[in-house]
Amino acid sequence: MATPEQPRFTIVGAGLAGALLACYLGRAGYRVDVYEKRSDPRCQDPNGGRSINLAISARGLQALREVGLADEVLEAAIPMRGRMMHSRTGALSFQPYGKDETESIYSVSRADLNRTLVNAAARCASVQMFFEKKCVGVDLRSAHLTILDEVSHTTSELAGETVIGCDGVYSVVRAHMQKEDRFNYQQDYLTHGYKELTMPAGPQGSFAMEKHALHIWPRRSFMLIALPNLDGSFTCTLFCPFEGPNSFASLQTEGEVRRFFGEQFPDALALLPGLAADFFKNPTGSLLTVRCSPWHVDGKVVLLGDACHAVVPFLGQGMNAAFEDCTVLNRCLTEQAPNWKAAFATYELRRKVHVDTLAGLCLDNFIEMRDRVGSQTFLLKKRWEVFLHKLFPMWYLPLYTLVTFTCTPYAEALRRVRKQNRIVRSVVVLLAGGVIGLITWWCW
Repeated sequence: MATPEQPRFTIVGAGLAGALLACYLGRAGYRVDVYEKRSDPRCQDPNGGRSINLAISARGLQALREVGLADEVLEAAIPMRGRMMHSRTGALSFQPYGKDETESIYSVSRADLNRTLVNAAARCASVQMFFEKKCVGVDLRSAHLTILDEVSHTTSELAGETVIGCDGVYSVVRAHMQKEDRFNYQQDYLTHGYKELTMPAGPQGSFAMEKHALHIWPRRSFMLIALPNLDGSFTCTLFCPFEGPNSFASLQTEGEVRRFFGEQFPDALALLPGLAADFFKNPTGSLLTVRCSPWHVDGKVVLLGDACHAVVPFLGQGMNAAFEDCTVLNRCLTEQAPNWKAAFATYELRRKVHVDTLAGLCLDNFIEMRDRVGSQTFLLKKRWEVFLHKLFPMWYLPLYTLVTFTCTPYAEALRRVRKQNRIVRSVVVLLAGGVIGLITWWCW
């Protein structure tokens, strides 16, 4: 139970990262106030809308495990054991993610996961949550906030002690930090955007496609993916360029949309009865990468998750990385309390190089998913990696395995894979040289 003497943290944003961090801090006994511009997700109809599904893996599960929520979340998740590739002719090919079914990622509903985290945070006696309260200003030196009440449209000034910006890729907290001298900021938009579509369940809630797979229709410059939901439906996402051929700009009428899907995704078209309605009702979203530094100001303000390192979604690590931020920040606070300035500096030191590495890996995986997953060369490479992983499970781990099924820091995972590959190439060259030498000797 927190006391008035306990330090108070003010979290801006009650999304996935903000709500999870409130759980961490509340369980540690800190006083926590959370301000969120949206309405309380616990009061919304759970079937009132959809958002892009998320793939949770080892890093996210570890964070949930530390706050006692992993089992509850997994009960409402669907394991996806690999990619199911769809060709233009409707032919299917399955690419497992790991060496066996224990290496799976899990499809979860963003809205349901947010409700679970908000409920858990609210159960902590020292946590207070305020919804429809939008942060519109931050005094970085005093940690005071200006809050706009979204119902009454009035503003108020709130005295804070320490502010944690968990308010996403368009963070208000970060926007104020950007006005500081020597603050570095970079954002890079993809030329591609995304649009969500719904594939309804079949008769009696049956799944129209393989349930335990992430489905991908790769078409080089664009692609369609689909993740399963517990009710038998799939949440589909179309990734396309904004402009040019086979782009959102070229799909302006119902006829154009249906013709495009009929040519590119004929097996999906048959399973999307509400295609046109979804396509023109749902917004087209943008995809961007955010890098910035420093993440903190004088021990008074610190950023977390997308607010300081947004990544594109193609490696399924955005949420997992944000959850891992919570784990690392909580550890730094425990180690260095009440010296928040040192704790925040250590947190950034431990995380920044790794999330910067992740940003590059996510962009690489976009090219892989869109262009390479259907090629025979790519499939041969993946089979070779799985073979080595099974043969030397403790030594050879593919990059995807290290990123997705372990908590190995991202930059360390990339260094390890590069070292593994150098060793494998050297061994192959030596073996090839030995074979050639043996053949030469035999023929001589």
